[in-house]
Amino acid sequence: MISTRVIRRNALLMSVAVTLGLSAFGVSAEDKSADHGSGPAAAYTPSLSTLGQLQVEIPGRKEGDPVMSPEEYLQANQIYFERCAGCHGVLRKGATGKPLTTDVTRANGYEYLRDFITYGSPAGMPNWGTSGELTEEQVDMMARYILLEPASPPEFGMAEMRKTWKVVVAPEDRPAKKMNDIDIDNLFSVTLRDSGQIALIDGKSYDIKAVIDTGYAVHISRISASGRYLFVIGRDALVNMIDLWMETPATVAQIKVGSEARSIETSKMKGWEDKYAIAGSYWPPQYVIMDGDTLEPLKIKSTRGMVYDDQSYHPEPRVAAIVASHYNPEFIVNVKETGKILLVDYSDIKNLKVTEIEAERFLHDGGFDSSKRYFLTAANARGKVVVIDTKEGKLTDILETGGQTPHPGRGANLTHPTYGPVWATSHLGDETVALIGTDPEGHPDNAWKVVQTLYGLGGGSLFVKSHPNSKHLYVDAPLNPDAEISGSIAVFNVDDLTQEEPEYKTLPIVQWADIADGQPRVVQGEFDQSGTEIWFSVWNAKDKESAIVIVDDKTLELKHVIKDPRLITPTGKFNVFNTRSDVY
Repeated sequence: MISTRVIRRNALLMSVAVTLGLSAFGVSAEDKSADHGSGPAAAYTPSLSTLGQLQVEIPGRKEGDPVMSPEEYLQANQIYFERCAGCHGVLRKGATGKPLTTDVTRANGYEYLRDFITYGSPAGMPNWGTSGELTEEQVDMMARYILLEPASPPEFGMAEMRKTWKVVVAPEDRPAKKMNDIDIDNLFSVTLRDSGQIALIDGKSYDIKAVIDTGYAVHISRISASGRYLFVIGRDALVNMIDLWMETPATVAQIKVGSEARSIETSKMKGWEDKYAIAGSYWPPQYVIMDGDTLEPLKIKSTRGMVYDDQSYHPEPRVAAIVASHYNPEFIVNVKETGKILLVDYSDIKNLKVTEIEAERFLHDGGFDSSKRYFLTAANARGKVVVIDTKEGKLTDILETGGQTPHPGRGANLTHPTYGPVWATSHLGDETVALIGTDPEGHPDNAWKVVQTLYGLGGGSLFVKSHPNSKHLYVDAPLNPDAEISGSIAVFNVDDLTQEEPEYKTLPIVQWADIADGQPRVVQGEFDQSGTEIWFSVWNAKDKESAIVIVDDKTLELKHVIKDPRLITPTGKFNVFNTRSDVY
């Protein structure tokens, strides 16, 4: 059993670290090793994107710049884009991670930067040196690298995009009816992060039906409104469109939409099912609307522009979460750095109408409430959740969650015994879970307020999960520096939420997986279609054994363990029915 002392210690470290920020960690060498595990977040890194493979020149040298050879600069540039850009930004202006522009890095100095890269912080900055991920020489090189001005990668417009576009199987050559016996609604698309693949796993038999090559480190899987097509996007911005009707599901179209990306979605409004797909990029900062049958790129829109509050220009406003409205023919697009949410009307893309909603900076992930009318999304570096009314197309509220760095994934919807419908988010920076009222008609006094705060295993959580047929809320903590915490799941019983501080049950998922080698982490619960069992990824190093552990939701006991040599670093899992229907 995980001790309360360990939980509170790690939670406090996480909270202090996030509150103080980068410049607070001027600690000496003798203070460091005790609270830094072997890579608490080292595995949760950006993709091996083409950004990291670009041949760039050292920006114009200035007097006092550190000395780097061209070979060192190219190596450091690759390491930065592979491991650092996802949090700190391609141009190093910061978001989830702190800014690494030269006014910040030079004020801290080389020795501080070297130590910080070596030892990391409990707030989620990996201990790249002590974990062995980077050698002492590489740490030295990276400290010198971020004292130089950042390189500017190339743009990626329509000409470049069309060169990558491939229709592998034309629509007229695809099956006219379903050609396999797969129960598609209960199929799971599972990211095999470090092999650049997904596995399609049957939700009843647990058999792997197919392993499909994709972009590197698939970030999400999304399902077309009809349920036929599966769309996945890698962090290297490669999109695969997979036909689930084929005898063996396979890619039928493919396109690369930039150099680094996170999000894809398809049109869901009645009358527009399967008509369009949209993908958003981290670099270049833009989104593209594509044909829903072929992925042909139709319109690219840049997100560069002014930050919503101080009206300063931002050159790198990355596209984070995208969801499709159930009430209007619109895509809802989070623009991270400018703090804007875009309602992109796809009913006439030749005369495109975009509603711009001023929200909050550093928008990240989120999902719908149980009615699917309201979109709740985290502005994680600001500790807030933004609420959008997708029916009326306007901002409803912005509220503080009371925790450090909310990271809900899609969130979790529950019916609270006291407060009615609520939506939950956990936090990267501490152990809290915020429950937010989402029923302005039935429970108006509770709407858009944190009605209750729960206390989980510790900081480092990425996902919460529930289901309409479940009485439980599951909370992971894969980025926690304590191996026992990162290998477990906290489960709250909804009926117990009337207590002042509800207790949770700890599920020892890594222990159940029976994996002794490495430091596997448990991440992202996903229910089957019926809501009777929940799957967890046991995510180990790419050269070590991983697994998927399946838990009976009613008894909270182990039901099954899936192990297979092809399950290389499994992370995200997406049940077809739940993903298509926004059930979470």
